[in-house]
Amino acid sequence: MLAALTLLLSLQLAGEILVRVTGLPLPGPVIGMALLFAGLSLRAALLDRPRVPEALEGAADGLLRHLSLLFVPAGVGVISLLGVVERDLVPIVAALLVSTIVTIAVTALAMRALDRLAGHRGEDADEGGGGNAGDGPGPEAGR
Repeated sequence: MLAALTLLLSLQLAGEILVRVTGLPLPGPVIGMALLFAGLSLRAALLDRPRVPEALEGAADGLLRHLSLLFVPAGVGVISLLGVVERDLVPIVAALLVSTIVTIAVTALAMRALDRLAGHRGEDADEGGGGNAGDGPGPEAGR
């Protein structure tokens, strides 16, 4: 488990270094996670081992079990900058609302496009007169 945690922290450090050297507008941990994904993908392709190593899986599960503790520093940061939050409350709330609405809209449009690509072009509307839940035959249709 110590080796797996060392690997995770080393990849995060490598991500931080890449961000500092290249000036990428991404957080170092995100680059580190991409490096981990690339490494695991290469491992699966070259060594024909699609599973994540047990030690790495155990370390990740341990971190995920205590994920709520990792939000404590962020909460402390917000509390320590409470004056800034109070001063800029309206722009912060506006940004949160707009970004939430945009995220929902983009997700819906992406889902719709992927649904069309998968070949489900209006099949629900053709079968049941509108595609509403309960319009077409359900699991109890054969009874």
